[in-house]
Amino acid sequence: MRPAARALALCLAQTQADADRLRAMGASRVEVAGNVKFDMQPDETLLARGRAWRVDARPVVLAASTREGEEPDLLAAWQNLPSDRRPRLFIVPRHPQRFDEVAKAVQAAGFTQSRRSTWPQSGPDATACAADVWLGDTMGEMPAYYAAADVALLGGSFAPLGGQNLIEAAACGCPVVMGPSTFNFALAAELSEAAGAAHRVSDWREGVNEAVRLTEPGARVQASAAALAFAVSHRGAAQRMAQAVAALIARV
Repeated sequence: MRPAARALALCLAQTQADADRLRAMGASRVEVAGNVKFDMQPDETLLARGRAWRVDARPVVLAASTREGEEPDLLAAWQNLPSDRRPRLFIVPRHPQRFDEVAKAVQAAGFTQSRRSTWPQSGPDATACAADVWLGDTMGEMPAYYAAADVALLGGSFAPLGGQNLIEAAACGCPVVMGPSTFNFALAAELSEAAGAAHRVSDWREGVNEAVRLTEPGARVQASAAALAFAVSHRGAAQRMAQAVAALIARV
């Protein structure tokens, strides 16, 4: 990689660790610009759609972007909750080809469920509201799913898969409970935990208990505010990158 790295006019790194690795490869000019994922602005229409799904007072825990092998342990932990303390569980698998597989797992665990794809345009109907579990089996609605939830369990972080994007949850004002594996978003996970926007746990059992705690009104309001503040405080990477590239082009 050294000849290629030395030929680069400018490298804009996400973190200082990334910058150090680029310099070690031979890049001569490296600047830390930040993470452009923080500049994502959730679609207001989708946020409003998700808020409208809150048709009753029952709290909602979202299992966001779950990966293969995670749902059985999640559902087992959910079964251990006293029935009168269970919020509504909203599972959104990461990959659409697994929607039917997850639906079968929910059924096998003994929970009633309602699939988002079967709802009328107005949102969850009486049948959906009576269900224990909602299954998010549509594409392109992730902001709506976060807006409908009090708290999110971060998929991919309870298996050794590195975790999914927790920045999107924060931008939607949804606090996160994450498992031990977050190497895909290592710095964001560290910063969000320090800011109170995310809470680290060791396994699904602990994660479910922490998520239920965060659905309590006082805890939920505080955690949601921390999530939004965290997302806003780290914006600006896209603008910094655009300005650096524009300045470079102007000198050519």
